[in-house]
Formats: sequence, structure tokens, C-alpha cells
Amino acid sequence: MSRTDEVVNGIKRMILDGKFKPGDRLPIEKDLAESLGVSRGSLREGMSALSILGIVNIRQGDGTYVTNLDAPQLLAPMGFVVDFQGQDDPRHIHTVRRLLECEAARLAATRITDEALAQAGELLDEAARMVGQSPQDHERILEIDIAFHRIIAVHADNPVLVGLIEAFAGRTIRGRLWRSLHEEGADRRTHDEHVAILKALVARDPERARTRMANHLIGVEESLHGLPDDGDATTTE
Repeated sequence: MSRTDEVVNGIKRMILDGKFKPGDRLPIEKDLAESLGVSRGSLREGMSALSILGIVNIRQGDGTYVTNLDAPQLLAPMGFVVDFQGQDDPRHIHTVRRLLECEAARLAATRITDEALAQAGELLDEAARMVGQSPQDHERILEIDIAFHRIIAVHADNPVLVGLIEAFAGRTIRGRLWRSLHEEGADRRTHDEHVAILKALVARDPERARTRMANHLIGVEESLHGLPDDGDATTTE
């Protein structure tokens, strides 16, 4: 085990043992290095790694703090894995996204609040007005799409599931925007599918919500056959 690994594992163990809690400021560098039995150089390398992992927040001139340790933040580095694995065939990423979001829809059907349902309905009302416009604001329509799916994910009431969905769904934005721009009628179909999902959620029907989400995301996956490999200049990640 390298000295950097010793720092990472040592800090993680201290947090798990309750010595440091979310939001706590860590001891000064000299004291922390001594307690871990490492040099200051090794400590700095370990802290950099912990910062990338979302475990600590290094504030220049103020010190190093334990983050709030929420699941989405801790799972964010998984995005690197998703990027590499999805480079050759983005459909692999969309398939995993479908598995995650179908389960989120099933769980959310019995847990989502009336306020969240109203918020989702307002988003879809805005989308309905925009889909009928010419020219269409594709980027705003995509923003509504992302917000709608995020409401469902959050109300699955499972922070680990939310973190995984964020890691995977965030990597599908390019394909989703490309579809909106280049596939005729895609925005209208997406909107209609979103409405069907919302109706299932309003009915508090877990299996129908899961099925409606699956139908929607399978359609997105099928559209990827036309996605260019070189990255269209009009799309963003």
C-alpha cells in the first residue's frame, strides 16, 4: 500500500469511526501527518485524492473540511468510468440508465409528493407550449427533460440510486440533444411519453410508472443508431 493510500484509508476510517463528521475541519497539516504516520508530502497527495473522491473540501487559506458526504457527490467520480466505458458504444450507458430510472419510477410512484407532482406537471405544461412553437428551443426542452427525470429520481427516496442516475444520465445529454435536433417529431414523442409517465405517477401505480419509463427510454436508445461518432458541433456534453 502506498503512502497516499494510507492517508486515504486513514481519513476514511476516522470518518467511519466518528472522529470526523460531515462539515468538520480537519487538524492542521503537521498534526494530521503525525497522527497518520506519513510525511506532509504524502498527506497532501492523499488529500488531493480525497478531494477528487468528494470526501474532503480543500479551502485555500482556510483549511480542509469533510464534505457533507452525500451519495450523489461521492458517486460523481463514477462519471469517469462511464465516459470510458461508453466511448465505443453509448447505448451501453443508456441501457444502464434505463435500468436505474425504471426502478426509480417504480419507487417514486408510491413516494412522490403532491408538490413534486405539481412541479413536474408545470414543467410538462411548459414543454407542451414549446413543442408546438417554431423554431423550437431545443436546449430549453432538454433542460425540462433533465429536470423532469431528476424529480422522479429524487422522489425514489434512495440517495445511492440518485447518485448512480446522475452519473449515468449526465453522460447521455449529447445523444438526447442530438435526437431533439435531428430526429423529426422527437420532442413531441418525448413529451407524450413524459405525460404518460406522469399520469402513472399521479395514479400511484408503480408497475405502470416503470413500464412507461421503460417505453420512453427504449425509444431514446433506439434513436442512437443515427448518432454520429465524431461528436456533432451543435451538441454539448
